[in-house]
Amino acid sequence: MTESKRRCGLRAATGLLGGVLVLSACSGGGDEPSTTTPSKGSQAQVDEAAAKGVSTARIAIKPKKGASNASINAAKVTVTDGTLTQVAMTMGDGTEVPGALSSDGRSWTPKEQLERSTRYKISATAKDNEGLEAHETSSFTTVSPGNSFIGNFTPEDGSTVGVGMPVSINFNKAITDRKAVQSGITVSSSSGQEVVGHWFNDQRLDFRPDEYWQEGSTVTLELALDGVEGVEGVYGVQQKTVTFTIGRNQVTTVDAATKTLTVTQDGKTVKTIRISAGSPETPTYNGQMVISERFKETRMNGATVGFADDDGKGEYDIKDVPHAMRLSTSGTFIHGNYWGADSIFGKVNTSHGCVGLNDVKGADDPNQPGAWFYDNSIIGDVVIVKNSKDKTIAPDNGLNGWNMSWARWKAGSAV
Repeated sequence: MTESKRRCGLRAATGLLGGVLVLSACSGGGDEPSTTTPSKGSQAQVDEAAAKGVSTARIAIKPKKGASNASINAAKVTVTDGTLTQVAMTMGDGTEVPGALSSDGRSWTPKEQLERSTRYKISATAKDNEGLEAHETSSFTTVSPGNSFIGNFTPEDGSTVGVGMPVSINFNKAITDRKAVQSGITVSSSSGQEVVGHWFNDQRLDFRPDEYWQEGSTVTLELALDGVEGVEGVYGVQQKTVTFTIGRNQVTTVDAATKTLTVTQDGKTVKTIRISAGSPETPTYNGQMVISERFKETRMNGATVGFADDDGKGEYDIKDVPHAMRLSTSGTFIHGNYWGADSIFGKVNTSHGCVGLNDVKGADDPNQPGAWFYDNSIIGDVVIVKNSKDKTIAPDNGLNGWNMSWARWKAGSAV
């Protein structure tokens, strides 16, 4: 039986869409300012310029005038020996770009990230101490999608997650210089735990510590990729900091042999629930799994995971599975089950590979075991399955890198 026929649930995107990481090409010399004003000379030269009625204010504009692959994050106007009085930035179609002037009037930056493949114009005016005006203009075109790559990262900025949540970044283009890209990414914890990155392939880079994150700690992801060449001719520009908090230390253990689920917090048992795991023909994966998505109700169609008849119809098609939480990319879920008899829970393993808890149709009874577990679980919680007849889940099948030894994990780092 192929592995795809061993999973229940629905095959869908892993949902690792907490945020978007943009990495783009920048032109050579793109960080050089655009300025036609002479550089600062001696005081005598300044006095001479003033005497001739020429402003001593010097305006500089980034990116460089005429740049064709400009960064989408580096636009900035600055002035020396004066203050900015007016800055206007527009897109090629005339749309104004909002910006913010610093409190001292010496710099201006756009309020939002620029668009790719877009031509921009900037005009700026400044005054010196004598009230004399200086003017500067510039235009440039930002990097195209063909010269940039995007990475989706999880978890989201400001979120609270379980102790098993890794930082996972998925790039939409294969990275050829893994060392350069990883060197521009730092993940640290307020707990002081060592955090190491592991490349599963050229497009996926995950970070985690040796053991689960410490409860209550704060994890910081720093992206310093501006100017980093990840692929030949493709450069990063992202400068971003993301923080998330680790919640209570909850770990759930599913014993497929005893058909029970035990929830612990800080090592103490808080709940035991009877379950029905994968049948002998389609057993549940063993191993440490991390909840990556939660749905109060969702559709599960067997045809999407290999359980289909000759007509292509799924062996099952349940449109309203209650309290479902994803454990793998391939379709392993822990979810409520209203179609099974009450007598199967704790007695018989009947599923196509998922872990089922007693529940009701409509997901509207908070007293059901499926509802309790859903209400008391968060993204990043660990669910350990043991004593199943199946193999251990692959570390890259979901957010499940905990099934890899620390030595093997560190061997997958490029730095």
